[in-house]
Amino acid sequence: MSATTKNDFSGFRLTMMLLGAFVLLFIIAPLLGMVVNTPFKAIASTVADSQVLHSIWLSIWVAMVTSLVFAIPAIPLAYILARYDFPFKNVLNGIIDLPIVVPHSVVGIALLGLIAGDSLLGKAFDSFGINLLGTPFAIALAMAFVSLPLLINSARDGFLQVPVRLEQAALTLGATPSQVFFTIALPLAWRSITTGLVMMFARGMSEFGAVIIVAYHPMVASVMIYDRFTTFGLKYAQPAALIFLLISLFVFISLRFFSRKK
Repeated sequence: MSATTKNDFSGFRLTMMLLGAFVLLFIIAPLLGMVVNTPFKAIASTVADSQVLHSIWLSIWVAMVTSLVFAIPAIPLAYILARYDFPFKNVLNGIIDLPIVVPHSVVGIALLGLIAGDSLLGKAFDSFGINLLGTPFAIALAMAFVSLPLLINSARDGFLQVPVRLEQAALTLGATPSQVFFTIALPLAWRSITTGLVMMFARGMSEFGAVIIVAYHPMVASVMIYDRFTTFGLKYAQPAALIFLLISLFVFISLRFFSRKK
């Protein structure tokens, strides 16, 4: 009986490992193929290309600033969703998740209608001689729209894991709601919040569909790679794509390591 159970478990484990290996192979194979098929000479010349480096740096710093700035209102919203019940709460949750399922070209068009010169916001900035289209601000809006749900949902899940009785005990002892939030809820949910920030940053850095509509120039890395592919073909775009992939992987692993250490 025990031998049969052991064999069944081994067969189950082997099946699970094979299925998992298939998924990993599906992810790794295209990336490995890109590495193998990209000549080192092409990589070296692309690394020295100022346009490539500028586009990658633009993607990184705009995504990072966007994540930090939008975290200021997003984290309190996540706390409200975790702690309070109110009418149409499910509707609000659905609205927050909407950017995940909406085609990103639609997101770009919606943002274009918001900040274009003939819109209310666009006219307000035009009166000061500021054109929002084709600026890092427009890029940041596109990145934030598609990536905010990752931060809000992760932070909300983190706050839900904080025992309510700890906050109630602090309130009973005379703490203010703001003290409870900053000294109990926020520190205990910080790991989930950090994970959400990392995912928001990574998603924003990789955004293409919404960004290309509101800011073809200056080019972020994803737009630059697409431009090279449509203009010169695969061989010219592949080295830039590989470099962006390696830098993104390094940044993402570094942030993950930092968040785990924290």
